[in-house]
Amino acid sequence: MRKQHITALLLAALIATGASNCSIAKKAAAQGYQTIPDSEAKVLIGQIPRSVLENDTAFAWFKNNMRFGSADAAAVQAFTARAKQFSVIVYAGTWCHDSQNLLPVFFRLVDKSGYPLDKVKLVGVDRNKKAPDGSHERWNIINVPTFIVLDNNGKEVARVVEYGKYGVIDKELGEIVSRL
Repeated sequence: MRKQHITALLLAALIATGASNCSIAKKAAAQGYQTIPDSEAKVLIGQIPRSVLENDTAFAWFKNNMRFGSADAAAVQAFTARAKQFSVIVYAGTWCHDSQNLLPVFFRLVDKSGYPLDKVKLVGVDRNKKAPDGSHERWNIINVPTFIVLDNNGKEVARVVEYGKYGVIDKELGEIVSRL
């Protein structure tokens, strides 16, 4: 009788653990991103909502860097005027100093222009610049951050990689968008 109780308890524990792991996996899938182990930084991979960067204390760099600088006026005008003609995919690493510097520059442009957040897809990659869905291969992501401007058919128009041609990504993105 005692063996049956122990077996029943073990079976119940296994079922509960499996259900718990299943719910964790479902939650990660529902939120679109996951945290992976890293000894130096909190690394998120997958589709990341901006709100996570704003509200998680591990990403204090986001709020801190949002305070500095202003968006390029011509870029703001281009994003405002052509908002319905394009979308943007951003590949970034929450561990990457360039991403930490440039994501706030990009989102400052988004905010100042009133560009809809639902037209921005932010994809976190691991230190090997790989996204969990494999989309890094489709878009040939070599360095991060990479800002890809797409037309309404999902075709790439142009991209800005890291600091771009002259180190002012909002200006360069504005130039790309103004040619649409």
